[in-house]
Amino acid sequence: MRALTVVPSQAGSVRVGEVEAPVPGAGELLVDGVSLGVCGTDREIAGGEYGEAPPGEEHLVLGHESLGRVREAPDGSGFAPGDLVVGVVRRPDPVPCGACGHGEFDMCRNGRFTERGIKGIHGYGSQQWTVEADYAVRLDPSLERVGVLMEPTTVVAKAWEQIERIGNRAWFDPRRLLVTGAGPIGLLAALLGVQRGLDVHVLDRVETGPKPDLVAALGATYHTGSIADITARGEVDVIIEATGASSLILDAMTHNAPYGIVCLTGISKSGRKIGIDAGAVNKEIVLENDVVVGSVNANLRHYELAAQALARADHSWLERVITRRLPLERAPEAFEPGGDDIKTVIDL
Repeated sequence: MRALTVVPSQAGSVRVGEVEAPVPGAGELLVDGVSLGVCGTDREIAGGEYGEAPPGEEHLVLGHESLGRVREAPDGSGFAPGDLVVGVVRRPDPVPCGACGHGEFDMCRNGRFTERGIKGIHGYGSQQWTVEADYAVRLDPSLERVGVLMEPTTVVAKAWEQIERIGNRAWFDPRRLLVTGAGPIGLLAALLGVQRGLDVHVLDRVETGPKPDLVAALGATYHTGSIADITARGEVDVIIEATGASSLILDAMTHNAPYGIVCLTGISKSGRKIGIDAGAVNKEIVLENDVVVGSVNANLRHYELAAQALARADHSWLERVITRRLPLERAPEAFEPGGDDIKTVIDL
């Protein structure tokens, strides 16, 4: 069986090679891999920045954005051969911490969680994989071409859940959303904003290519200026920051509406310093009851929410988000710059 592997912490070690076929354990599904999404996390692991192989092993099978079709399912699992499924990424820590013990493993407090294709467990980048039935989510059969977008959709489903929980600490009736960044996370965040009936605006730096068209197709507004330019035309109640760019993060914190919520989903590079007036930022946040919250990963509840959001979406629009498809034998190309690419997918 072929799989996409890497030696963690060793840049340039991504390979497609033979590995042993998986054998399902008790309560596990045996799944034929359909496709695999590639994101910034995968590229950072391929670049040697982090990643952790299973105990006692040198190689890690990459891939956490999964899509597969059930080949074998144990009796009573709720799944059947032929079901289209996605595997959950994170597993709770073995202690467990309070959050993990209550099923909120995306909020793990002690960092001892493991993650498929990232930390301590092989990923889904192989022609077959196994997954515990409790950590598999069934998708509508119509999503076969786009179901690989499930995992990034869970990230924004969680972000929206956090935004709405925080907003409901008092009267909350958001009208206008700004998303910074028109990559997969930003576009999917905008999609879920449109599904909520909001006036959606998306800010990105590119002026041509597929991004402006995808935003327009949602019925949203695309911008290439600054956050200040956008907020000058009307208050923004919610900002979802999906770039990790330090300057945009600060602009978001200082240009949202009173009682505004800024949700950070992009991860910044450390070591980049910019000067700020911390007192002015603090004054504005306090006096306007603003909130800045970080959101990452997802638990089982968010997978179900994401599946519902994808089922409601225009599937042809989702297909356009996937701008490059590669066969497994060419998978290493997915870790090279791709010009106007938004989402690269490997067909398994």
